Amino acid sequence: MSKIRRVDAYLCDIEVERPRTDAIQAFLKQETIFVEIETEDAINGIGYSYTIGTGGRAVLQLLKQDLLHLLVGEDACQIEALWQKLFWATHATAVGAITSLALAAVDTALWDVRCKAARQPLWLLAGGAKKKVPLYDTEGGWLHLSTEELVQGAIESKKRGWPGVKLKIGKPYAEEDAERLQAVRQAIGSRMHLMVDANQSMTYPEAKRRARFLEEAGVFWFEEPLPAEDVSGHARLASSTSVPIAVGESIYSSSHFREYLATGAAGIIQVDAARIGGITPWLKVAHLAESFNVQVAPHFLMELHISLAAAVPNSLYVEHIPQLRAVTTREVQIEEGYALAPNEPGLGIAWDMQAIERTRVA
Repeated sequence: MSKIRRVDAYLCDIEVERPRTDAIQAFLKQETIFVEIETEDAINGIGYSYTIGTGGRAVLQLLKQDLLHLLVGEDACQIEALWQKLFWATHATAVGAITSLALAAVDTALWDVRCKAARQPLWLLAGGAKKKVPLYDTEGGWLHLSTEELVQGAIESKKRGWPGVKLKIGKPYAEEDAERLQAVRQAIGSRMHLMVDANQSMTYPEAKRRARFLEEAGVFWFEEPLPAEDVSGHARLASSTSVPIAVGESIYSSSHFREYLATGAAGIIQVDAARIGGITPWLKVAHLAESFNVQVAPHFLMELHISLAAAVPNSLYVEHIPQLRAVTTREVQIEEGYALAPNEPGLGIAWDMQAIERTRVA
């Protein structure tokens, strides 16, 4: 038994490393909600979740007012029991983003404690399927970038040996999206994966129409074409195109993923550890996808998702969007297009506590 002696939560604002825009929004800053857990046997765990600019204080208040006190005196190793306890304690606000983000900050801290107590890295304790995972780049594909900038970014990714790049789509005219996509395809050739992301911006008829030129460009997946709650629309779209439909970053419960998989509405699952409520439900979704013979390519949070993707056999890609370099002392290790899973006990994120304190706002 490893009893929890102290729990704390706080909010930091981490500025974006570069402008990021898509068809519906801009990434203003990373509001980062941290949870620190200390056990009676002097093991310290740090967990986190995030927003892209709004709502962070709501998550923090839910933790401080309703959840953290429920952890003191509990066994930190009973992660499943604690996740359920907190979930049901705030069930009136579930399922939803605020609750899931709060649960994720706690759950990742508990996994940090568990891994340190076991003296094992997260990727190994959570499954140990592989030691490295391929990366694809999103940083060179934002919607505000010019065609020339998109092409240059894709070429740079190819030179680095990365097997894939992703472009944001959702310009007012489909022809503009098509021109930008074809320019990148011509620049990188046919032996590199090219993904697109519409960020829930389209109707079913528009997504079906645009899927035709995606097929012509050999697109590897079509991400979030429709609003995330439109399971039936995604199912119809998936049946009308040869391009795999990817969803998951805006889904907050494992049962919603089940509906997508059971209806054939998704060919690739992009479950986000923060938005699903932590590592505990993330693993459940990944294994659920495996049972449907569907691969997982998690959204954002590459510093955490590298270990999780390495833990499961059906991982496909990790998304390269660096965002924690301002508050960490070590960058992700990349070799020939693959990210290497960190081997030290815990989550494998080397936090710079002084830098974190400088960015703290609540």
